Amino acid sequence: MPTQVTVAAVQTIPVIGDTAHNLADMLARADEAARRGARLIVFPELATSGYVFSDADEARDCAGALVSLDAAGRFRELCARHGAVAVFGYPEIDDDRLYNSAMVVGPEGVVGNYRKNHLWNLENEIFTPGDTGYPVFDTLVGRVGILICYDIWFPEAVRSLVLGEADVICLPTNWVPIEGAPHGRLTMANLLCQTNSHINGITIVGADRAGVERGQEFLGKSVISSPSGELAAGPASDTEAETLYAAFDGAEGRRARHWNDYNDPVENRRPETYRLQ
Repeated sequence: MPTQVTVAAVQTIPVIGDTAHNLADMLARADEAARRGARLIVFPELATSGYVFSDADEARDCAGALVSLDAAGRFRELCARHGAVAVFGYPEIDDDRLYNSAMVVGPEGVVGNYRKNHLWNLENEIFTPGDTGYPVFDTLVGRVGILICYDIWFPEAVRSLVLGEADVICLPTNWVPIEGAPHGRLTMANLLCQTNSHINGITIVGADRAGVERGQEFLGKSVISSPSGELAAGPASDTEAETLYAAFDGAEGRRARHWNDYNDPVENRRPETYRLQ
């Protein structure tokens, strides 16, 4: 694998239920990102379908349409053409259960799949909580971990991927306004990406969506946070589609979290003390 990889966080504005349009738009944006040098291309949560489903049947229809459209196969062709890896959110159906999932696709095809563990609000009426744990996938750009949106609020989830030796964490997301949370240049979600990057020494690629869907506002403001906790790119637009680019080096991130001769926030863990007294 290369020591340094260019990653793209592709902020889109999906059209609810129009899987053909969404997939075509994503492929076009992925092609452009790859032509600009990106070898890891990350899309938002449920980018293929839209987010505000009227009911579970609508989500099932979208899941079925994506199979018919061969979303995985079309991304495989693009990744093979460019020597890239793509991560994108989609509704997954398995044994009549629906999952809010993200797929990893490379030149060889589907590399892996992650199912969102922590469901947000009305997602609980449509989706089943994930059962994949926190896998880390070996790809041509390094070891890739995935979380989806609300998962970033759980430090245990991020740390699980770091302990699994992820080189980068991809975060497909659909951030929405939260009462009492900051909504200026940086949102709470942005700050959580930065904080989790800092305390784990890892790049986090937060690819959000923008726009308003069935009355629901989305924040946009995609970011790529570096192992230091600083922003390597973003925040993106509040309202428009946009692609952010940055470079990451997983090995350098691990070296950077050795802050001095004594302190490394991963090596300094004392799990035997982390219990209720």
